[in-house]
Amino acid sequence: MLEKRNVNPARTPIAVKKLAHVVYEVSDVPRTTRFWTEVMGFTVSESTVNRNNESMTFLRSGTDHHAIGLVQSDAPGRVPKGTVLQTHHWAYEVESLEVLFRARDFLRAHDVPIVYEGRRGPGCNIGVEFEDPDGYVIEIYVDMDQIGPDGRLRPVEQFRRALTLEDAIANPVPVRW
Repeated sequence: MLEKRNVNPARTPIAVKKLAHVVYEVSDVPRTTRFWTEVMGFTVSESTVNRNNESMTFLRSGTDHHAIGLVQSDAPGRVPKGTVLQTHHWAYEVESLEVLFRARDFLRAHDVPIVYEGRRGPGCNIGVEFEDPDGYVIEIYVDMDQIGPDGRLRPVEQFRRALTLEDAIANPVPVRW
């Protein structure tokens, strides 16, 4: 892991632009969706089922496809530490695909466990997900779909899921939808 090699942070190719989104597990997606929309003023981008057949809802506060993702959990709600309800992952946007490739190579060279790379679906961003020393999943990505004032979303048929960065680049999503 990084901490064992005493890596100089100034030398890392991971140049984060912003904290981009948080995906977390909840005991009742519709109830938590109402909280984020009715209390916090977010807008639902879309609701879907992920590849693990878990219900998910994506919410936005700006033009990024999502700032929050909610994943259905079987846990009864937030309970004392050590239970199964937890943060799913958090994400940081990087500047370009070039930075993303350099970051992936850097993570591999430093034995940081990569748990996913490519394009998942909603938002159509290309990313790399990896674990921190405690096993929390962090995503770095580029090119999140932007949603204008009309609220128009990319059709599901255009998601073009990919399991590697190379596949995501070889099968790009349409620029306009």
